[in-house]
Amino acid sequence: MESQQRSPLLEVRGNVELKRPLVKAPSRLPLPGTRFKRGPDRMEDALEPEKKRTRGLDTVTKIATSHPRPPALTVRPQTQSQTTAPKVAKKTGPRCSTAIGTVLKNQKPGPAVPAQKPGAAPSVLGGKKPTKRPAWDLKGQLCDLSAELKCCRERTQTLNQENQQLQDQLKEAQQQARALGAECRTLEGELARVQAQAEQGQQELGSLRARVLELEEQLGTQQGLVQELQKEQRGLQEERRGLAARLEEQERRLQASEAALLGSQAEVASLRQEAATQATLLVEQGERLHGLEMERRRLHNQLQELKGNIRVFCRVRPVLPGEPTPSPGFLLFPSGLGGPSDPPTRLSISRSDERRGTLSGTPAPTTRHDFSFDRVFPPGSGQDQVFEEIAMLVQSALDGYPVCIFAYGQTGSGKTFTMEGGPGGDPQVEGLIPRALRHLFSVAQELGGQGWTYSFVASYVEIYNETVRDLLAAGTRKGQGSECEIRRAGPGSEELTVTNARYVPVSCEKEVEALLQLARQNRAVARTSQNERSSRSHSVFQLQISGEHAGRGLQCAAPLSLVDLAGSERLDPGLALGPGERERLRETQAINSSLSTLGLVIMALSNKESHVPYRNSKLTYLLQNSLGGSAKMLMFVNISPLEENVSESLNSLRFASKVNQCVIGTAQANRK
Repeated sequence: MESQQRSPLLEVRGNVELKRPLVKAPSRLPLPGTRFKRGPDRMEDALEPEKKRTRGLDTVTKIATSHPRPPALTVRPQTQSQTTAPKVAKKTGPRCSTAIGTVLKNQKPGPAVPAQKPGAAPSVLGGKKPTKRPAWDLKGQLCDLSAELKCCRERTQTLNQENQQLQDQLKEAQQQARALGAECRTLEGELARVQAQAEQGQQELGSLRARVLELEEQLGTQQGLVQELQKEQRGLQEERRGLAARLEEQERRLQASEAALLGSQAEVASLRQEAATQATLLVEQGERLHGLEMERRRLHNQLQELKGNIRVFCRVRPVLPGEPTPSPGFLLFPSGLGGPSDPPTRLSISRSDERRGTLSGTPAPTTRHDFSFDRVFPPGSGQDQVFEEIAMLVQSALDGYPVCIFAYGQTGSGKTFTMEGGPGGDPQVEGLIPRALRHLFSVAQELGGQGWTYSFVASYVEIYNETVRDLLAAGTRKGQGSECEIRRAGPGSEELTVTNARYVPVSCEKEVEALLQLARQNRAVARTSQNERSSRSHSVFQLQISGEHAGRGLQCAAPLSLVDLAGSERLDPGLALGPGERERLRETQAINSSLSTLGLVIMALSNKESHVPYRNSKLTYLLQNSLGGSAKMLMFVNISPLEENVSESLNSLRFASKVNQCVIGTAQANRK
């Protein structure tokens, strides 16, 4: 490659060195700017008038005197390089200027002709000094001019020959310059090609170097990988030896297992026979368990009937902080026939007749009032003890019996606390509603193992001034309680439903807690003389229970109603009525009217009357299916332990005693 790059350069250098000089003779052309610029022909034309003027005799003297003689022409010799260089520079291009300059440098300059000063006399041939002719010697002057003209013509001819020679040399130099230009362009193209090849070679060299580095890295990686593979191979060989040993051990164990398998197969055959026998027994046990479950339900219902389809529990709330402590003999809880170990069922209230004492002037006598109920809970009884007594009744709802539990009493006697519980979410003070639903969820889960599946749908409404309101309304549905109406679920259906009320499916305790919290916020309360936040409406929590046994095609459905009645206090006829008192008066009148209707309905059911006034009140109409002969009822009568509330407490206890004396028909389960 290096020999191909160097050969064109050596060839150019050899051509330049071998070229001979184009011009060797010195140049005699005048320099630019001299006065002698015209040729010999024009010079003769300029001298013609002078000859004509010498022919006249009269005018010779005038010409000689009036016109002075012009100075002789002088010629400044120039070197050949000065005359030829400008012409060559004009005709050659920029690429040939270098070659022409090299040729001109090699030419040797000729002998220079000394230049004459302006105004000096022309030199005479032969080297003699010319003598000055007199002014009248016109003929002599003409002869001198003729001789000078001849000399100028000779010089002109010589200069023309030199010029022709220079032009020939110029043409030859131009031809050489063109040849050198073509050769230079060829060399430049070849040089560019060689440079491109060199650059390509450099790029290829760089690529090869990078490739070499990459291959070296790959080689190092491969060497490391080979070392790792060799190490892994050694480890695998060791592992193979270990696996071979284990394989031998496993083969020995396999042989032992095969022997044990033969024994196990025989045992499996016997176990299958035993399993078939167990399956037959299981079916028999299932049938027996189902029969026992149905018998349990029958006995459970019979037990509840023996206790009474209408049962009354009395609960006395404890004295709250800041309230006066009642006298020791005011409230008494006599023991039953079994002694103090039996749960109390009786209650005694002592009351002094202040009117009789005032008239006679002697201390007022004390009157003792005794009441007997299915169960009495003293002030120290907890929520768990109260629910323990009604847990079996609540479970009857899962068996398909309608169950209704309501709390009755004056304002501030603890009805809402009994049904819903206290604030703060303390498990110890939870009311009957959350405890009953927790018990139902637990029992339903246990019965699920026997093939039963249950679903629960909850609703919560209040009846305020004979208007039904939805306590579960949220968002834009708030304030639409006046639109709720009690309607039949369908044509010919005995089931009642509340229009525009929410029916929420529930399956766990947290969902029930959220519903109770929403109902507390929406319920109508007001401040009364008996309580700071008195419930001025009846709240009805209903849980629709549906059960199904898919294997046996059994279905059951029943409602569980938990009712918190409004306060049952009487009106004071001597009370001055203001705007707020009038509103409380209307509320009290509506509450007492609905409670009176509830008593009339229970008495009509007890007397087996043909007409039961359910529609006289929205409360009894809504609870119609939970108060009939196929339902089981339980009433909590809540009383205050304070002596100042003894009148209202006696009224509540008397109403509860009337209810406790009622006997309705036998409850029937809603089964299909």
